[in-house]
Amino acid sequence: MTLYYRDPAPEAEPPVVLLHGLGSTSASWQAQMAALQAARFRPIAVDLPGFGRSPYDGQWSPRHAAEKVQALLAQLGAVPAHVVGISLGGTVALSMALAAPEAVRSLTLVNTFAVLRPAGLRGWAYFALRLAVVHTLGLEAQGKAVVRRIFPRPEHAHLRAALLDEIRQADPRAYRAAMRSLVRFDVADRLHTLAMPVLVVTGADDTTIPPATQAEMTRRIPHARHEVIPHAGHAVIADSPEAFNRTLLDFLHTLPQP
Repeated sequence: MTLYYRDPAPEAEPPVVLLHGLGSTSASWQAQMAALQAARFRPIAVDLPGFGRSPYDGQWSPRHAAEKVQALLAQLGAVPAHVVGISLGGTVALSMALAAPEAVRSLTLVNTFAVLRPAGLRGWAYFALRLAVVHTLGLEAQGKAVVRRIFPRPEHAHLRAALLDEIRQADPRAYRAAMRSLVRFDVADRLHTLAMPVLVVTGADDTTIPPATQAEMTRRIPHARHEVIPHAGHAVIADSPEAFNRTLLDFLHTLPQP
């Protein structure tokens, strides 16, 4: 199975791999790809298995997706790479860093988690409702509910429309399997083994993954840096792209480059 990817500057170094959130696609990283390319990095945005233009092979877990991404990067001669993952993509990035640390130059974890522990009954109810909706009413109903929560402001109408269009491209089987795998995902006890530079980015107004969960993850990672972006939500790469890009580039520029 070959993953779809965007690689607009294959001659540049070093590579920065961008892994999208649940239901999204590589298109969600457009603002970051432009900024990274302007800064002379090689951005590579991937459609994870079953999302966007990548086929679904009947199985889904962050570890399985990480293996597919790593194989693609080896094929592209893009190893080691700076790896950036948001939400679902963050769990894939973590899985890759834990299983193949030699392939990960640095790790940026955006609005994601090492183990899913929603805050209180309301948080658990939200994830239970998402699971119920996608298994009963289907991907369209799930997508409409998600985009309203992630982009709640009136000025976010164009972002809601763009994300819903991406969600519609997903294989429903992959979406359901990915959701179930996130409930089971737990690498919290292995975070202390991460030795590469790590940046954790949190949208201060994230209503999907509690900022406290992200802060606890940071504390478990040796020497991790934690940046909180004010007024940003779960989709910080889209609702606050300038602030996110500055944060990411500031981090990358502090690291040794090839």
